[in-house]
Amino acid sequence: MRGIFNLDKFYPFLYGKYDMPKIRKQKIDIENLDFISFNYARTTKDKSKFLQFFLYDYQFERVWNNMIINGRVVSKFKGAFSPDFSLYTDYPIALQIYNVYRNRYIGAYWQDLGMQVIPTISWSDERSFEFCFEGVEKGSIVAISTVGIMASDSTKDLFIKGYTELLKRIEPELIFIYGQTFEGLEGNIRYIKPHFSKLREVK
Repeated sequence: MRGIFNLDKFYPFLYGKYDMPKIRKQKIDIENLDFISFNYARTTKDKSKFLQFFLYDYQFERVWNNMIINGRVVSKFKGAFSPDFSLYTDYPIALQIYNVYRNRYIGAYWQDLGMQVIPTISWSDERSFEFCFEGVEKGSIVAISTVGIMASDSTKDLFIKGYTELLKRIEPELIFIYGQTFEGLEGNIRYIKPHFSKLREVK
């Protein structure tokens, strides 16, 4: 019996224990990337930028709830990060898996539209490591956020543990980090400086 989602086109890309749709590794000209928040997708006239989704979830839920219409909006841009649906430590594991699934599904869908997509990866605690990296190919360019990690020693420690797992499991070609700089991180990193949820620029 079929469910409500038609996943036939994504079956060749389903990956891992949780059947995450795969966001395929792509060649992207990183030297000329400029970023804009999804908040401005409908009002900006400059479609040459990459959309980023480091926002409160309610500000981009519509890309999941109305995927076709919002896919047309997003596809006019140079590319996009996959939506950063939240993974909080106090979320039930089932909800965390669902949010990772939505991230990968939308990214795979946008690639199917011919877009350039950079997967956004996030994690909560060690339990999330089982699923939070699935659906992203090794050697991909990825995006993460450091917003809020300095709130306590525990959040900082969890970030470092997840970052270490990211390097080990994905071996990313490049990591875009949205938020404050963080000393001591290894890898090829470019920071995206936040500024009042307006245009973002690479440092």
